[in-house]
Amino acid sequence: MAQQAPIHIRLASTACAMLLAATSWSAAAGAAEVDAASAPAPPGFAQIIKKVRPAVVGVRVKMEGKAPNVLQEMPLPPGSPFERFFRQFGSPTPDSAAPEVVTALGSGFFISSDGYIVTNNHVVDHGKSIEVATNGGKTYKAKVIGTDPLTDVALIKVVVPGDFPYVRFASTEPEIGDWVLAVGNPFGLGGTVTAGIISGRGRDIGAGPYDDFLQIDAAVNKGNSGGPSFNVKGEVIGVNTAIYSPSGGSVGIGFDIPAETVSLVIQQLKDKGHVTRGWIGVHVQPVTPGIAEAMGLKKDQGALVADVQADSPAGTAGVEAGDVIVSVNDATVRDSRELARRIAAIAPGTSVKLNLLRNGQEKSIAVTLSELPRAAEAKAGGEAKSDQTAALGLTLAPAKSVAGAGEHGVVVTQLDPNGPAAQSGLQTGDVILEIGQHAVNEPADVRKEVEAAHTQSKHAVLMRIKRGDAMEYVAVTIG
Repeated sequence: MAQQAPIHIRLASTACAMLLAATSWSAAAGAAEVDAASAPAPPGFAQIIKKVRPAVVGVRVKMEGKAPNVLQEMPLPPGSPFERFFRQFGSPTPDSAAPEVVTALGSGFFISSDGYIVTNNHVVDHGKSIEVATNGGKTYKAKVIGTDPLTDVALIKVVVPGDFPYVRFASTEPEIGDWVLAVGNPFGLGGTVTAGIISGRGRDIGAGPYDDFLQIDAAVNKGNSGGPSFNVKGEVIGVNTAIYSPSGGSVGIGFDIPAETVSLVIQQLKDKGHVTRGWIGVHVQPVTPGIAEAMGLKKDQGALVADVQADSPAGTAGVEAGDVIVSVNDATVRDSRELARRIAAIAPGTSVKLNLLRNGQEKSIAVTLSELPRAAEAKAGGEAKSDQTAALGLTLAPAKSVAGAGEHGVVVTQLDPNGPAAQSGLQTGDVILEIGQHAVNEPADVRKEVEAAHTQSKHAVLMRIKRGDAMEYVAVTIG
């Protein structure tokens, strides 16, 4: 106990010293308090909001039928990460005058003085009639000019002529950490303003092929869909579209369509009523670390061409399955989604330069884009006599012996769920067409390629497979 005494003394001494310091500071506190009271308040957003809020409107859409489920209203793929995202903030409520009519609430904003308004496609989709309510309390009928489900953007227009207040899109992209002001119609409370920052960029939430969302932490809720987010200059940097919410309310994770995307889409909607996109006719996938190692690439970057459609622009120009596209017109392509966005943003008929890697060698190919066509779906499957390939934990059969599998390749008929093949992503029913760019048509061919990879001290083999009607590559670990 004698050794502890100095410690308690020192602590007590420190506390006394702090008390004395506080007492001596408080002797002069009066003057300090007077100065603080007369100091100007920190700058807020009032002036910006006064300027932009008149251009923001509430959108009321009437539709027939029962109130749609918030999640089921959107075409969500089974197992998609987007099943956890509430894209339709509009909360349909029964219309008292007509029980079979529901009203969905959303937001929008004027982009021109003659009444053009931007909102979300999912706000106006299937609508029988549309009304917009201004911040000043006036209500106008509106009509749909055009919609784009792939980006969830819609352009509508007030029916009557007028001179409406409007806002402009930002000319520069926002950065993470920048202030963001969201204005909209949450729960029907028009003209609501919330503030936060840009939390992230380039978010892919599984909504569609062109996901490139801004993530914001400004509170957005049901009814904010289609409303704008502003920077501190009063420029639109994005359109509020989705939130992540286990509870249904804001938890500080919202997603905006970037202004750059919206401005490109609405220009086409205004001019043509629909959107046309460039297309090269390839099925691509990301270059994972495993695929990069199996292909001997220095970086796990680029878009791996899994399949080239017959008579497509890419096929005509000489692009081949197994090529890794690394840039478009010398702009770097980080992954398959970035390639899709870059190509889609270029007008059909334009010639672009693709830089790619083929067998480790750099190559440049000029491709003239076509217009993106409608996609088709198909399936195939069957059973047949099998041959065990124990090293990979899978059972194989020649594709020609399996009904509907085609004449080339080997079909995965069984999988060990704990084996290397299953752990690497192979599935029952997959048709293995190539391993290391060598065609395989018998189970023995697969064993041969795996053994050859072992002798070369490789840790994985690259398989080109057909899954349903799609082609892709899978890097399978071989130990």
